Amino acid sequence: MNRLAEPFTLKNLALKNRIVMAPMCQYSVDAKDGTPNEWHYVHYVSRAVGGTGLIIVEMTDVEPDGRITDRCLGLWSDEQIPAYRRIISEVHRHGAKIGIQIAHAGRKAEDAVEPVAPSAISFSEAYKTPRALKTEEVKELVVKFREAARRAVEAGVDTIELHGAHGYLIHQFHSPVTNKRDDEYGADRALFGVEVIEAVRSVMPAEMPLLIRVSAAEFSPGGYTVEEGIEIFRRYRDAGIDMFHVSSGGEAPLGSAPRPAIYAGYQVPFARALKDALGVPVIAVGLLDEPKLANATIAHGHADLVAVARGMLRDPYWALHAIQAVEEKGSSEAAAFIPRQYQRGY
Repeated sequence: MNRLAEPFTLKNLALKNRIVMAPMCQYSVDAKDGTPNEWHYVHYVSRAVGGTGLIIVEMTDVEPDGRITDRCLGLWSDEQIPAYRRIISEVHRHGAKIGIQIAHAGRKAEDAVEPVAPSAISFSEAYKTPRALKTEEVKELVVKFREAARRAVEAGVDTIELHGAHGYLIHQFHSPVTNKRDDEYGADRALFGVEVIEAVRSVMPAEMPLLIRVSAAEFSPGGYTVEEGIEIFRRYRDAGIDMFHVSSGGEAPLGSAPRPAIYAGYQVPFARALKDALGVPVIAVGLLDEPKLANATIAHGHADLVAVARGMLRDPYWALHAIQAVEEKGSSEAAAFIPRQYQRGY
């Protein structure tokens, strides 16, 4: 069965297929103002032409010093909305849906003069030591997440994804490795994430799904296990998350602690664990660019959607080509995703 070609609906998000373009930083805001430019326009619209069901715009930050680099995207000003609206409108014209990943890099903000984090613990010797956020500053950041989400809704997105993985700020708060606070946000490591979710949910339409990308487990001494992570993620689900985008690691430098062998589909078991434990849809990600493996991930019920990153950097038409690769001889599932202008080529 060609499960990649099947439609999928979550609340009012109706996708034409099960393929997601994972968010991937482009580091291409040459003006350093956080606003998407022509590179971003072509990058995202071309994947819509290429048949992708859901496109998730790269990590987009809630304040200038929350960016990984000063060439990353941001959504901290209403003046940035029109540039996003232009991309979103054109993506819609080609039949795809589009979301945006809202985030703050925390201690991984490489170009910030003074990065901030839950605690004054650096990521590695190559990174600056961050300043620990004051309690009132944490609450101000919750508002900044809310306002970025409001702007995303005004720009016309179909869904919003929060970045709670890979050692960025939300992850930093719920990790015992990076959160050594002695206030309420240390006593309850899930609190910051819960408050961000509730704040973002408050400015979203009721039927718009809210996603979160999470690291299912950490690979550093003292980090949380999958079972411990699920208890945090259950709190996030109850606060308003509709779907989990399941990754892993990122809170420690590569090679600093044991981690699973990296092979095609190595994170799929994490996605299945969260799906079974939390009873909500999940997106699997991680070296799933072999079409038959991606199709089998859905067919076996391990995930509801599959996200592809590097494969889509190599091929803007990965979605169309993947659906072709797994369809049965004589079938015509892929035909529905071929743009009219390109049909002669097939």
